[in-house]
Amino acid sequence: MKAKVFDPLRRMEVPLTPEEQVRQWFIGILLEHSKVPRSLMNSEVSFNLGGKQYRADILIWDRNARPLALVECKQPSVTLNREVLDQAICYDLALNLRWIILTNGQKTIVLRKNDGKFVNVNFIPDYETMVQESDE
Repeated sequence: MKAKVFDPLRRMEVPLTPEEQVRQWFIGILLEHSKVPRSLMNSEVSFNLGGKQYRADILIWDRNARPLALVECKQPSVTLNREVLDQAICYDLALNLRWIILTNGQKTIVLRKNDGKFVNVNFIPDYETMVQESDE
């Protein structure tokens, strides 16, 4: 029997894969550290881009139900390289994000959109910072 974990965002048990372990760990950080309201966060969100279906690991919404931040989770053995970043930036074309977070559970990269370009920041923002910075 495969191990399962309860996903508080999907409100169901899901198979505990290495990527899912990272996703659940980061959901905990977002809920506890960043104080993201659970009602404004979803996991495994499907969306369409150029006729193709994609799925965001974690999507955070602003208070007006607009996409605010995307978290791309990879299993620990996956290096956070340009390919991973390009995947997340591609999602931005459909979602018009303000923040992109990449994590493999060992390393986390946080990017904020500034004048149309994503720049690296050295902290995981709390929800109020994400929302304030996107209102500018």
